[in-house]
Amino acid sequence: MKFWEWVMVVGGGLGLLAGCGPDGSAAKKSADKPSPPPPAAAPTGQPTESTQTPAPPSSEESASTAAAPPTEQKAPPLDQIVKVPLGLPPLPVPDDNPMTPEKVALGRMLYFDKRLSRDGTISCATCHDPQKAWAEDTPVSTGFKGQKGEVNSPTVINTAYATSLFWDGRAASLEEQALGPMQNPVEMAHDLDLLVKQLSEIPKYAEMFQKVFGTGVTKEGMAKAIAAFERTVLSGNSPYDRYTKGNDPNALSEAQKRGLELFEQHCAVCHTPPLFSNYRFFNAGIGMDKDPPPAGRKSVTGKDEDLGKFRVPPLREVAKTAPYFHDGSAATLEEAVAVMAAGGKDNPHLSPMMKAVREAKLSEDNRKDLVEFLKALSGEYPIVEPPELP
Repeated sequence: MKFWEWVMVVGGGLGLLAGCGPDGSAAKKSADKPSPPPPAAAPTGQPTESTQTPAPPSSEESASTAAAPPTEQKAPPLDQIVKVPLGLPPLPVPDDNPMTPEKVALGRMLYFDKRLSRDGTISCATCHDPQKAWAEDTPVSTGFKGQKGEVNSPTVINTAYATSLFWDGRAASLEEQALGPMQNPVEMAHDLDLLVKQLSEIPKYAEMFQKVFGTGVTKEGMAKAIAAFERTVLSGNSPYDRYTKGNDPNALSEAQKRGLELFEQHCAVCHTPPLFSNYRFFNAGIGMDKDPPPAGRKSVTGKDEDLGKFRVPPLREVAKTAPYFHDGSAATLEEAVAVMAAGGKDNPHLSPMMKAVREAKLSEDNRKDLVEFLKALSGEYPIVEPPELP
């Protein structure tokens, strides 16, 4: 059974990813059936208005009437929610955001809900489309009122493992990243306090937040639910994985085997397996001929030496996520490999790693083999259809 088929089978039981596959069939609606209403709030134990002061309650009475603090659901074993495919390390899940089927289902709804944008036209899936390898096929994204962003939308695939998010690394976790686009005036342009109020007025959302988090709708809950859903978007079991982990000598072509050898010699320091990124920041010269040049990592650190540095993009499914680089300036994989194999583009801040690649003087045949190897990083990942929204 392929990985995406496994996810769909499990998702059907969870009301998570049922009915979604590469044929684009409509998702089942099991995740959207009404749940039982939340229980009535426990009595607070506060005295009611009276002309007489009641006697203080006993310790037993206090324990029985005190309001319980909100608690999240207990998480089932992780492998009941998502199966990590061949080639990937164990899935990291924050202690303060355990994954449950209901939380993932809530995150899925929020991910596809355009009401998270100010004018109701943009969702997370608009720029990170499951049908486009969870990315976008345009150089930059179009946001609120047709505004153009400055960077290419990276894929959500395997972001569960990322130690930094966004091209400039300004977020350290999926939870931190999730709220950024909602507030960005160029992207979704919403006010989070207003968004919380709007979602709270939708009975289904109010019910699901209560069930998952033991609270009403909150900003923190939105971030946690979306992050939990995104942690299910994994890609592995690629020809590369079957060759290196599955002991299948025929999983790679001869050109891909040559490309693998070249990649390990010249590329793997930055594009480190098994995720094919070390999530650090380097200047490859992309866009540095513009006036002004892109700030990159400098916008976070304020350091001049970080000018034009961007996060090393992970390369799994890279053959399906054109265009490339932070500005989408390379239209094809061949073009992107040619730029990198040539050692990037000259500028005063060019990273030493790029200079080392330049000195290797990779040939045209070398570049072709590298392209073929990168195609071998395409594996199996879930394609999720939008759920029925409340």
